Amino acid sequence: MITVGIDAKRIVRNGTGLGSYGRTLVNDLIRLGDDDMSLRLYAPDEGRDELRTQIIGDGNVQFCYPEGHPSSIRKAYWRSHGIIKDLLRDGVNVFHGLSGELPTGLHKAGIKSVVTIHDLIFMRHPEYYHWIDTKIYEWKFRQALREADCIIAISERTRQDILELGGEEYDDRIKVIYQSFAPQFSMDISAEKKAEVRERYNLPQRFILNVGTIERRKNLALAAEAVELLPQDIHLVAVGRQTSYASELPKSDRLHLLGGITNRDLAVIYSLAEAFVYPSRYEGFGIPIIEAIAAGLPVVACTGSCLEEAGGPDSRYVGPDDVIGMAEALKMSLRGARGRQERIRRSREYIRRFEGNDVAAQVAELYHNL
Repeated sequence: MITVGIDAKRIVRNGTGLGSYGRTLVNDLIRLGDDDMSLRLYAPDEGRDELRTQIIGDGNVQFCYPEGHPSSIRKAYWRSHGIIKDLLRDGVNVFHGLSGELPTGLHKAGIKSVVTIHDLIFMRHPEYYHWIDTKIYEWKFRQALREADCIIAISERTRQDILELGGEEYDDRIKVIYQSFAPQFSMDISAEKKAEVRERYNLPQRFILNVGTIERRKNLALAAEAVELLPQDIHLVAVGRQTSYASELPKSDRLHLLGGITNRDLAVIYSLAEAFVYPSRYEGFGIPIIEAIAAGLPVVACTGSCLEEAGGPDSRYVGPDDVIGMAEALKMSLRGARGRQERIRRSREYIRRFEGNDVAAQVAELYHNL
């Protein structure tokens, strides 16, 4: 029996992104039914009930928190240093940092460690971050490389970034293990549920969907401008947390911004859409693309990072400043377009490599090998 400790801060606090990655991975590990492995999820506090309770749980899974009611500063210290004594007390054999960082002292304490690196956008494109944040993120990245026994890169693009920006000496420690997607995105949804969600969010009859934080790097303006060149009844629905960038988007009654959507409702919104667009300038992977394909949508994304790796050869890709190209690719993804259904079918075949049990089995094997 091995005991695996997992950094669960994002699992209990983040609704999308790193939070989704952690919850999906942990649930997939639980579904493996490995009786020789127990999971302990370490978080600085209980976070949000609606996120924490998404972990399906069984007798081999337990949440762990710092003792007492520490301040935010003490919580940060516990997560980066103080957690070591708790890991030793709990008999943790392997610790997995899910969000590109590890506590200091794991190696000295004799605890094997794994870190997942999602992207190095803060080094590739520091213009999208406050300069202080880029320094903090880079320090955490380099500290995690020094501490980790194994480094999971979530894409080949991220692996190349680690080697180029972190150092070739880490090559033998890096393993590419893709993200998986939550099963609800590929499930059948009743007509009644679709009608209810459409009415609740006042969704248009025909729309192209985008999912992700509405920030400059995600480049939503490209899709918004391209939609204006499509038939009048085609709208753009963007689901995600808004930043100040939202105020810079074109003013149009065909652009709908939604926030605070639950995963359950998000799966329904995917099923109502006609196509999916992901115009981001740079990503480490792009899990919404996988979710969209699982839901049966054709995908249009941008070149320049890893999105071709996520979407496969049957999705469409355009330059991140090509409005005309984006409009043409979206038009060829609407219902009735020639070859659309065949592209959807082949894309769904492609994303089988990202299915949960395959990914979880790779991660579990890594834990056992360590």
